[in-house]
Amino acid sequence: MLVSGQMSSLVSKHPAAEADGPTREASPDAPTGARGTAGSDAAGHPVTEATRRTLSSRQQATLAKLIDATVEELRSEGFDGLSVRAVAARAGVAPATAYNYFSSREHLVTEVFWRRLTELDHGDLTDSDSTADRVARTLEGFALLVADEPELAAACTVAMLSTEQDVKLLRDRIGTEMNRRLRDALGVGSDPEVLGVLEFVVSGAMLQAGMGHMSYIDLAERFRIAVRLVLRD
Repeated sequence: MLVSGQMSSLVSKHPAAEADGPTREASPDAPTGARGTAGSDAAGHPVTEATRRTLSSRQQATLAKLIDATVEELRSEGFDGLSVRAVAARAGVAPATAYNYFSSREHLVTEVFWRRLTELDHGDLTDSDSTADRVARTLEGFALLVADEPELAAACTVAMLSTEQDVKLLRDRIGTEMNRRLRDALGVGSDPEVLGVLEFVVSGAMLQAGMGHMSYIDLAERFRIAVRLVLRD
């Protein structure tokens, strides 16, 4: 799992995303303005966020079932056995309906991580805390997002390197959200170079953890050490 700019430099090295998806058909559960091609509307603009804003309650329920089914399928089959069709079957929806929401297994997994990140509690960071403490706790939150779910963690490491447009859109949002949280933790007037170094630390460390070279619990402690060295606070 990598932060925005660091992600992009590795994308070209990753094999193509799942390519067995059917041509998507309109269905009663399809989001308003459903895609003709993955990740773009008729004018070629990314549509993931737009469709999220126009979901009916029924569509929201379908989307939630697909997200939950993705996590369950990963626990059962791992990323190698994951497919949009299998997730659709587990969620009890038609494959064509699932493809109206998600263009590939990589898209599904990246959406799961994005939702976990946006739901992450900011914690009780206060101005009375040292900058190092605020930053360390922010990084620990990133590290523990998937700490208890090794199959999901491994899947995110692979999926988020996809060159697919839908994944790139979410990957950029993930990087932007992590950047925002780090800036908030550093405080007003922080050094942009310090922020850049911390982003680099996050991307490299989470990739190492996702590849199984260290646990996410250990990663949280490594982040604290890195913060002390970078900030010397």
